[in-house]
Amino acid sequence: MITLYHCDAARSFRPLWMLEEMGLPYELKMLPFPPRVFAKEYLALNPLGTIPFMVDGETKMTESSGICHYLGVKHGPTPLMVGPEDPAYGAFLNWLYFSDATLTFPQTLVLRYTQLEPEERRNPQVAGDYAKWFLGRLRAVEAATAAAETLCAGRFTAADIVIGYALRLASNIGLAKDFGPNVAGYWARLQQRDGFKRAVAAEQAAGVEQNIAPRVRA
Repeated sequence: MITLYHCDAARSFRPLWMLEEMGLPYELKMLPFPPRVFAKEYLALNPLGTIPFMVDGETKMTESSGICHYLGVKHGPTPLMVGPEDPAYGAFLNWLYFSDATLTFPQTLVLRYTQLEPEERRNPQVAGDYAKWFLGRLRAVEAATAAAETLCAGRFTAADIVIGYALRLASNIGLAKDFGPNVAGYWARLQQRDGFKRAVAAEQAAGVEQNIAPRVRA
């Protein structure tokens, strides 16, 4: 049984969504955010104290987009993956790496300096600068979705899951109002997927069952 440690609306939503799209059995364990502060016993499992943390037998992983890649290869085959024989393989891998390294990174600083830091340490200028950074990098998604429903390979793939989470995070921290028309339409389509809806429902149900309150959103 795959076990996924997750915080409400955190980047662990990527593998949660992947699990739901693939129809794989899993156990979802909810933690307060940030777990290294509010669930210090979690450090015995994951010394980094970060989310996600996935356990699949002897395999333990902490990188959200990497977990999606692992699930697709290890528990496939699945149309969510793009293989080396496909002309879109390079684009697919690029989106997987782009999702966290380029898109989510600046968002975490917006979140930190608008919500997570104590009031006296919050910094609107830093948050604003990194919001502009995120929106500048989002131009790649705006261009890719100008004439296509999905990012690559002519179908919905794990690339859409990992980029889709970055759009969900942007919505939660108040940046969706600045989406371009293509990104806005793309994000609306992603939210209509049954797999996305099941992942949100699983997140909410597990939070209630495990008595973990959802995070306060912007």
